[in-house]
Amino acid sequence: MAASNADGGSGGRGSGGPWRNWAGNVTARPARTVAPASAEELAAAVRGAAADGLTVKAAGTGHSFTAAAATDGLLIRPERLTGVRKIDREAGTVTVAAGTPLKLLNETLAAHGLSLTNMGDIMEQTVSGATSTGTHGTGRDSASLAAQITGLELVTADGSVLTCSAKENPDVFAAARLGLGALGVITELTFAVEPEFLLTAREEPMAFDEVTGRFDELVAENEHFEFYWFPHTGSCNTKRNNRSQGPSAPPGRVSGWIEDELLSNGVFQVACSVGRAVPAAIPGIAKISSRALSARTYTDIPYRVFTSPRRVRFVEMEYAVPREAAIAALGELRTLIERSDLKVSFPVEVRTAPADDIPLSTASGRDTTYIAVHMYRGTPHERYFAAAEQIMAAHDGRPHWGKLHTRDAGHLAAAYPRFGEFTALRDRLDPDRLFANGYLRRVLGD
Repeated sequence: MAASNADGGSGGRGSGGPWRNWAGNVTARPARTVAPASAEELAAAVRGAAADGLTVKAAGTGHSFTAAAATDGLLIRPERLTGVRKIDREAGTVTVAAGTPLKLLNETLAAHGLSLTNMGDIMEQTVSGATSTGTHGTGRDSASLAAQITGLELVTADGSVLTCSAKENPDVFAAARLGLGALGVITELTFAVEPEFLLTAREEPMAFDEVTGRFDELVAENEHFEFYWFPHTGSCNTKRNNRSQGPSAPPGRVSGWIEDELLSNGVFQVACSVGRAVPAAIPGIAKISSRALSARTYTDIPYRVFTSPRRVRFVEMEYAVPREAAIAALGELRTLIERSDLKVSFPVEVRTAPADDIPLSTASGRDTTYIAVHMYRGTPHERYFAAAEQIMAAHDGRPHWGKLHTRDAGHLAAAYPRFGEFTALRDRLDPDRLFANGYLRRVLGD
């Protein structure tokens, strides 16, 4: 499931207005749009669409770069299916409606002294959109958002509402945690949570050769390690997040604004705009930008450390490669940029995840490193992304489901050992492909 920034619809049937994702690279014109407030309303909408011969897709908040949520049939909007439904301290879980933004979930958990164990670096997505496309952060031991799900509720193609967990409909639960919207429409999710803790973030510039030379050591020594490499330079910025006994010491109001808003968004927006207008200026801008980095350390509750605002719009491709292949793949990407006339204004992001047991997870069955490439919105990205994709595919890479890639079902079936398990379940739950669209036909087949 991906998403939308358009105005919300009503709970009833209405004509579908145009739908556009966050990056602006995907648009669709659904025949109908509904915003149900309950599983019962959603199930009725699904049955109605099926009776009228319309396909069905659910949208979140638009942060997928693929057309995973695009439809010319019935578009289900998230804004009325929101809110935290139950906090079970004894079980260590929280149950939340599928359309709830991660921001609201994080703030509500914090108000109750609780936290997710790990999360991605933005919190604008809905919980269902984020998990269904494989959103992840970085972690030595803790995995993606989908791997933290302990239960879910799913409306299937016949309008049934399935409750799923490791004990109830376990085969559906195993796959639907990261289901691309292909198995049905999720109405609620239950996540494992834990008592709130503190994280100390240590951000520090480091040379590319040092980071790559020490990569295994840095991953092993830190609970959450990631780094950004600035193309056209030998410079990186590293971030190490580890649990702390405190005390809390968040960034100062002024210094935090300078780092997170002025430099990371304001100045970077200007630099990207200049680079788009004058590509030849990009290497020089990159060198200046990388030299402007400074070290900082701060301690805060998890979501304030894991996430940060992203106001500069871009398009992105990310590949998950086996952990042991990461540095070779990154080195080839650096060589590619150095030996070509490509001008890349966005840093390359590198994160990790442990193996998990979700059939279509990019980390399914193997310890993983993620390598993400970005281009400023409106800048031609096709040649850069195609060349990067060729490198990643040669290292047995798996594309992020919500980010740009060209892979199809034939390629992906070979990349995922449990691909056939997922497609067989899809055949059982949605034999008539009520939840299909062009993207799913490409990546999962018909």
